[in-house]
Amino acid sequence: MELKDILAKCDHTLLAQTATWADIKAICDDGMKYGTASVCIPQSFVKQAKEYVGERLAICTVIGFPNGYATTAAKCFMASDTVDNGADEVDMVINIGWAKEGKWDEITAEIAAIKAACKGKLLKVIIETCLLTDDEKIALCKCVSDSGADYIKTSTGFSKAGATFEDVALFAKHVAPHVKIKAAGGISSLEDAEKFIALGADRLGTSRIVKIAKGLANDGTY
Repeated sequence: MELKDILAKCDHTLLAQTATWADIKAICDDGMKYGTASVCIPQSFVKQAKEYVGERLAICTVIGFPNGYATTAAKCFMASDTVDNGADEVDMVINIGWAKEGKWDEITAEIAAIKAACKGKLLKVIIETCLLTDDEKIALCKCVSDSGADYIKTSTGFSKAGATFEDVALFAKHVAPHVKIKAAGGISSLEDAEKFIALGADRLGTSRIVKIAKGLANDGTY
């Protein structure tokens, strides 16, 4: 698989608490230069970033992040506000405690409400797979499929583990055909990126693939 095709599936990500506008501007520049699917950045930078990139690059942000236990009303406000500020894509975190209690109808309803608050923009649903059993992951595949969301996503990158090949394969077996898959957290090599894509991932949440591309560009091999 060509590097440019992998980059086109990457949400080039910077969600560190210490991120400054200079840092965000730099990843926007990288995203535009290397043709990433989007940049995934904190909500507070969305308006400034969208004004900076215009239509040259999609802006993605996160809500209810990273713990997922904000109220549904708060998450809906965050989704609406960030879309009004220019976000093209929203990545939300489910209420993981509800998953542990088997509150599947409540989770589905919350995702549907947040999808409506996104006003037609893409919604990706982070279920934080490292905290779940396989049965819980399968149940959440149905929740996401029934909710109207666009993607199911493995991880925040802020918990105890990130994406695994096994989880992406499990998603591919259990989500509805209209739901795409995003693998995120710990994707550090082109080989891993290719394998996640081969298993069914349509997006990769990572900053390392761009770093690899920059390294190859610096030594003249890309």
